[in-house]
Order: sequence, then structure tokens, then C-alpha cells
Amino acid sequence: MKLNSSLRLVAAASIVLSVAACNGEQKPAVTGLGSGKSYVIQPGENATAEMIAAMVTVVPGDTIEFGCGFFDISNTLQLSNTEAITVKGCGRDKTVLSFKGSNQPVGILAVNVRGLMVKDLTVADTSGNGFEMRAVDHGTLQNVRAFWSTAGGRTNTTATAINKDNYQAAMQVACTKPATLNPKIPENSGNPDASSPNYTVSDKAGRYGIYPVSSDNILIDGAESIGASDAGIYVGQTNNAIIRNSRAAFNVFGFEIENVQGGEYYGNTAECNTGGYLIYDLDGNLRQYGDRTRMYNNIARKNNTYNFTESGFVSAVPAGSGLITLAYDRIDIFDNEFSDNNTGGIIHVSYELFPEGAGRPTSDKRIDFYTEGVHIFRNTFSNNGNGLPTATTTDMQNKKLERFLPAIVGYKNEAACKDPRNAALCAAAANPNYPKANSGYRGAHIVWDGLIDPLDTGCPYPKRPDGEDVPADERGKPLHTNQESPDCHYNAYKFKADGDRARILPDWWFSCIDDDNVFSADSLAYSNFHGLKGANAAVAASNGDQPTPAQAAELQEFPASFDRTPHNCMARFGRNLPLLPPVVIPLFVPSNDVDATPSPAEIEALCNATVPAGKVNFEAARVNCPRLDQYKLFSDAQDPRSAPNASDPGGDGDTNVPGIPFVLNTKLFSDYSVKYRVLFMPTGAKAIYKDANTGGVDATMVFPVGTIIAKTFAFVTDEAAGTEVPVETRLLIKRVNSKTSSARWDGIAYIWSTEDGRRVARLAASGGTAAVSWNFHDVDSGALQQGSTNYSIPNSNQCLSCHSREDSEAGAAPIGLKIRNLNRPYRSESPVTTGQSENAIKGQNQVEFLCKDNKYMLACPANLAVDPGTKIAGSVERLPIFNKAGDGHPTDPNADIEARARAYLEVNCQHCHNVHGFAASTGLYFDFRAPVGLAYGICKNATATGHEGSDGRPVDIFPGDPSRSIMEFRISSSAIAPAARMPPLARSVAHAEGHALVEQWIRDVIKRDPDKYPNSDACN
Repeated sequence: MKLNSSLRLVAAASIVLSVAACNGEQKPAVTGLGSGKSYVIQPGENATAEMIAAMVTVVPGDTIEFGCGFFDISNTLQLSNTEAITVKGCGRDKTVLSFKGSNQPVGILAVNVRGLMVKDLTVADTSGNGFEMRAVDHGTLQNVRAFWSTAGGRTNTTATAINKDNYQAAMQVACTKPATLNPKIPENSGNPDASSPNYTVSDKAGRYGIYPVSSDNILIDGAESIGASDAGIYVGQTNNAIIRNSRAAFNVFGFEIENVQGGEYYGNTAECNTGGYLIYDLDGNLRQYGDRTRMYNNIARKNNTYNFTESGFVSAVPAGSGLITLAYDRIDIFDNEFSDNNTGGIIHVSYELFPEGAGRPTSDKRIDFYTEGVHIFRNTFSNNGNGLPTATTTDMQNKKLERFLPAIVGYKNEAACKDPRNAALCAAAANPNYPKANSGYRGAHIVWDGLIDPLDTGCPYPKRPDGEDVPADERGKPLHTNQESPDCHYNAYKFKADGDRARILPDWWFSCIDDDNVFSADSLAYSNFHGLKGANAAVAASNGDQPTPAQAAELQEFPASFDRTPHNCMARFGRNLPLLPPVVIPLFVPSNDVDATPSPAEIEALCNATVPAGKVNFEAARVNCPRLDQYKLFSDAQDPRSAPNASDPGGDGDTNVPGIPFVLNTKLFSDYSVKYRVLFMPTGAKAIYKDANTGGVDATMVFPVGTIIAKTFAFVTDEAAGTEVPVETRLLIKRVNSKTSSARWDGIAYIWSTEDGRRVARLAASGGTAAVSWNFHDVDSGALQQGSTNYSIPNSNQCLSCHSREDSEAGAAPIGLKIRNLNRPYRSESPVTTGQSENAIKGQNQVEFLCKDNKYMLACPANLAVDPGTKIAGSVERLPIFNKAGDGHPTDPNADIEARARAYLEVNCQHCHNVHGFAASTGLYFDFRAPVGLAYGICKNATATGHEGSDGRPVDIFPGDPSRSIMEFRISSSAIAPAARMPPLARSVAHAEGHALVEQWIRDVIKRDPDKYPNSDACN
């Protein structure tokens, strides 16, 4: 037996911060939001509709206010691309937003918002996260609560779920006795320690209670989280974050600071969680690594709840952990109380603890595996480490090797207690309440794995992709992002540059533990358990095997060391670590750069302007017209599939050139709808050619201001009869901000209906639903598609989740118009003959059509090399058609499957899963040119899926085994919960053909081959 493990722990934080008084009162991160309009919403059946109407209407300075009471909310409250917005209730015990019936995973979601205040309310029973902030600058969460009903949140019975009659009492959850044993494990059946009188945890609860990620200047004040199946209160991949005066109970992790640069915990209480506090760096292609966190005046008590999740990093957290640090540098821990935590008060471990092949990603050479520069002083410790959790038979059967970590610590401490030199110390720590601990089988107040890296003399300073050095902090440590891929772990910054190249101490020493800490005598004060050293030799000897020479040499380090004098930095080095400065969040200053809302008179004048027959009303593109026909886009105002109207996009006087229909090689799946896409460019304007080589992997063509891109979603109900029903038409319009002169894309949706016998499409910023059915043969594969569903039309804010990226033009920028997805002859994706299917572009290569004679697009390649037979341009990039066998590779079946699967994942997932997208914080990126390795999901532990999002599967892609791959589950028909379904928007049914292709690719093509699939040998 080899004692490997997949434990993945992490810590965060660093930015140069201003100095403030140590305990000075911080003002909210957001103040002075203005005195705009207030949208007041009261409980009742119209609450969701009123909420959506408010959230798509608010402008800077406005407030969305929920009255007192219990709200049943069926959609996410999402704010995007705005600033200075307040969302509030009348108190977290008085205003409760229940998302139990919502078909979206998140309760309150903010994306790319500057200046957001959310206060005085509770979000309950979400499928995914309670409060989520992404790319938010200056966000404050004040007096809020994230809550899941006892015993399962959304999935439990009405009797135990909170409702309008019991919510105020049900949300008051005390912590007297956590359940330390999992009741689902057979050997725990009937054991009183498998239940809690206070609350019943469940892996069916949502993932994070409070989840700001990839943000700046975040303040969480007076918050509470109960029952999250990941972390209760989290801040990750963020600069400047303060979590204060808050409480987390019965979560897997109470509080989490991950990859944060400049973090601060104070005045918080973590109790009855699996782990209390976490400060760490998560590995794996994330946007940044962390540095510097201060933790003071906090309480960590009774964090002994059994680990109730089964995937991702947190599934490896040992119950009974007061604070865990991992791979995160510079932490000040002072004036805290750690009590009654069964494994340890403070647990410091490194990624080295878990060897390659133990489930931890092994390809990330940017992260520093070790926590260094930790200063522990003036803390109080009592009764920690005396009730180590035991790995179950189920853990053994499922190879949950990380669950054996407490046992490793216990056995090593027990071996040390058998040393006569430690007899007095171990006897003094006797505790009558924990008989097993009295043999020495226990943890300690402070537990360290004792692992430190030697100088890697052969590793050069890392470079960026452009060949320049990676920027470094003031200490010489590289400030890595997800843009670099070094070949080795550079660590020379920890060592002197000359002489004996000794380690720089105490700066790069593990921790300084001062003498002013108070340790109760009922526990071991400190244990260095030396990682796994000697463990394999001990196991070999117990099995009657002869240890290897290397194992035998480490056997002397099997017993732990209780000597903490190496951490007395003043005595050892003559100085201590310098104190870290407090985190200071500067006051929010509104930009006032948002355009005023057009007046009704202006909208009326522009939308009803007189234009020549057959011409587009481009003047109306400046505003959102109430009706689609007011833009004059189509020759038949009642049919968005009819011939497009004309403009003069090339500016050559040919005003009879219509809008240009186009199709994609592989399209985003949207419930088996067929789509009609048309590009309209204003008179005299041209696009600019950009591909992955000239504009980056996410680049689309660049379009002029005034461009309108129309996409109609229709359902073929009877192919033989040519019956097809348009349901919605979405527009992307490129506009310019009058205050800043910067361009932005606005996305708006129009829903089709019949009024007085005429078909009309009306503006529907709030989205909607439609009952649809389909019955047709796919034009590429020939497969018969039949079915029906309640089709969801997203609101304008939801569109931004997919269309907004850090590296694109502002707003809802186009994502499908990439050269590689247009390199094909035009053919309508509908089997029904329409005005657009017979357009002049029919049968022509779409890129060539746009580029020819520079009529519509500039900067095109000199020679596209279009094959006269296939009409495919051979000299430019191309994605294959996902469901057309052989289109990815004509002769190699495996290469063909892989190319088509990657095309499918790019179009359906990559708009979020890229280094600048909505899902950048996951570290899962579907770059079509990158190797299929760690960042692509190969043996990559999920970052934040929770049980519902992972189905208990270990990694995103498990080579050769779809049943152990999270990716296969999340696009399958089994992913029913909103937190499981991917993509989370645009579909309500699973795409059978796409799922079958990805499943085939994982099963038959991806193999354990590190040369072809980097990191493929890292799966258990």
C-alpha cells in the first residue's frame, strides 16, 4: 500500500496596500451610490417578474428594494455592466428570497459591476451559489445571509424547508453539537454522532454561500452562511478583500480566502463546519496567485462536521480543522481563539505532501507548493486535535486516500509519544474525554507537514509568452497568471544569490510561532509530522515486506517532532517577520460614464423615421425600439426569415446590397432550434479581418459602429409541410458611448406573437418562455430530431454572461463570428426554403464573400486558397462541423472525433471557459489550439462544482472513462439541477448528438499518454 493522496488545499493574497490603524473601523467599500430611482418589490406571485423588470432597467444610482416577507423567486437577480447599484431588503431575518423553485443556479449575481451594495436580506435554497460576484470592483455585502434548509435545501420535503410560515425561526441555527460521522456510511447507522440536534447538512445544498471571484475591493460585513456544500463565505482570485464580523456554520468550509492578493479576516466566527478557515492558493491555470492575509480576532470552534461533499478540493478537507493554510505566503495570525477542533487548531500543509498520481494536478509549475512567512502570535488554543476523524470503509473502497491524512498525523504522533524523551509531554496532554488521544494518537493545536523545498539550481527565471520575464513582486517571486506555462518550479528567490545559496530566513521560513500564544495543556501544542516520510517503510514492514533503501533512510522520520523551537524566530534568527499592513479599501467613486436613458420622444422619432422602401433604418440602431420591424431589417416585416433589406456597407453607391446571411460550422445548441443569422453594416462601413493569429484565440472580426447582427431562433414543426415557427429574434448592436466615445455592444431580444392576425416581434428585455416542438432532419448529419420543451428566452442581463469578456469590446460582444467558424460555404441550417436560404451568398465560401474585392471586409489574407469543390479556404483557420463525420480529419478516425469534439466544446463552452471569460476562475479553458492537458480538463479537479455539479466524479476528464468525467455528466440528460446543467443558459434539454460525441471522445480517443495528453497520468 502506497500512501498517496488527492488532498488539494489552497491559500491566497497580495497587493501593496495603504497603511491604516490596526483595528480602525472600515467604511463600506461602496458609499455615495447616489439617489436614483428605487424599484420596490413586495412578496407575491408577481415578485419575480417585477424583479427582472427592475434589474434590466436600473441605471447608476438606482436601488432595487425588497419589502419585508418571504419571496418565492424563480430566476436569478443578475446585474451586468453597470455601476452604483444598491440591492436591499428590510433585514436579513425579515426579507428572505427563496430560490427553491428557480431554474437558474445563482440567487444574486453581479458581473462586471463597479460599485455594488447588497444588504439586509437572505438568499435561500439556491441550486448553486447564493451571492456571486464576478469582475466586480467595489462590492459590499452587508448584513446578508446565504441559507439552505436543513437536510437538503431545494431537494428536501416541504415540512423541513423554510417557507413563509416558518422562515424567521428556521434560520436561527445554533452550534452545540455537529454530526461528526456520515450517516450514509453503513457502519455509522444509528450512531448518535451521525446526527446533529442543530442542523442536518447535505451534499444537495448549493456550493458557495457568498462567492466574490476575480474581483477587486470586496467587503463582506456582518454576513452569515449556513449549509453550503463547499465554502460558506469565500473570496477568490481577488485584490483587496475584507471579511469581518461574520458567521459561518455547517458548511464544508466556513471561510475561504483563495488566490487573493491582500486579504483580511477579523471578528468572524466559524463553528460546526468541516473546516473553519482556509487561506490558500489553488493550482491550475487560474488568473492569479495570492499573497498577504491578516487574520485576527476570529473564533474557530467545533469545526468537526463530517465532510459532506464528494468532489473538488474541499472533498479532501479533514473534519476538525480550525484553520488550514496551503501554498500561500505571508499570513499574520493573531488574537484568535481555536478550540474544540478535532484534527488541529492550525494545520499547515503543502502540495508536496501528496505525490504525483494521487489526484492532484501535476502540470502546474507556476504555483509555489509551500506556505511560508506565517507569523502566529497572541492566539489562544484549547482542546484541539484530540478526536481525529477516521477514514471509513467507503473511503477505502472509493480510494479516498486524502481521508487518511488525520490517521497519518495520529500514527506519527503516537509513534513520537512512545519515545521516552516525549513521555512527560504526552502524559501532560492527557484528556479524559478522548481516551484514544491519550496514547498519543491525536493531532495538535498546531500541525505542520514539515516539508520545505531545496533550491532548484536548474530552473531559470520564467518567461511570458512574448519572451519577456514574468513580472516579480518586491521579493523577487514571479507574479504568475494563467498566461504562462513554465517547465519547472522556479524558487531561487527564496535563497541568497551568492555564497552557499542558503535560504533567506525568516522571510522564507515556514512560520514564526511566538511565545505569547496560549496553549491549553489538554492537547499537544505542536506537531511536525514530516509529511509521508517513513510511512511507506512502516507499511512495508507491517506487511512483512523489506523496505527499499530510500524508505529505510526515511524511517527515522516516521515519528513526529513536538519541538517548536525552530519556529522561535527571534531566538533563532535574531528577528521576527515584519507585520503586514492592514488592507485598506479606497472609497468608491462613480465614473458617471454611463449614457442617459433615451427619452420616449427620442425613441419615437428614431424608431418611426421614414426610410426608403427596402432599406435598413440604421438611425434607429442608437436605441432599443419597441418593435423589431421598426429597424426595417427584413423585406417581410412579419417574417425574420425573409430576404434582408439593404444598406450600402461598402460605401460604393450600391445601395441594393442586402444584409448578409451567415451560418457557423458548429453552432451553439439551443433546444434544437434552427437559427437565421444576418449581418447588417451601415452605409460606407466595412469590417476588419481578425483571426487567432492576428487578434488572439478569442478574436472575432471587428465591426463598425452601427452594425446590427440579427439572430432568429425558429422551430421546424413539420419539415414535410415546410412549417417553421420563429420564436425570438435577438439583436447585437454596436453603439458608441457619447461621454467616452468608446464602443459597446448592446444585446436585446424580441419575442414573436400574433396580434390581430399579424406576426409582431416586441422588445422583451425581461426575457420569457415559449412552448415549442420540433420535427425535422438535421441538414448536416441527416439525423431526425423530434421533441418538445418549454423554451427559455434569456433577459438582456443574462446575455452578458456569455457575451461579455475582459479582452473584448464592452458589452455583449459577438462570439460566434470567428473566421474559423465561418470558413465554409453558406447553406441555411433549416431544411425549409426561405428568402434567406436563397440569398446571393448561397454556396459561396462566407469568408471569401466578405473579403472579395475588399467589399465588406478589409485586411483579408492575399490568398484564401478556396477549394473549388468543397468551397473551404485552405489558407485560413477552420473548425469542423461537429456532427459531420470526416469533417475534422478525412482519414484518421480518432483525429476526426477529437477535432469535432473540440469544435463542439469551443462553440458551446469556450465563450465562458477562456482566460478572460465568465468562467475564467475555474481554470478550465477550451482553447482550440492549446494541448488537451490540465487546462483542458485532463485529470483536473473541479474548482467549484459541488456535488450536484460533479455527480461525485473526481475530475473534469478522466482518460478512457466518461463515467468518471465531470464534463460528460454536465452536458448529459442526467444533469437536471440548474447547478449541474452546462451550459447553464440557452438550453432546457440535453443535446443528444453533442453529448454522444464528447462521450465517444473521452472513452475511445483520450488515453493515458502524457506526451499526447499532458497530465493524463495524474488521475487516480
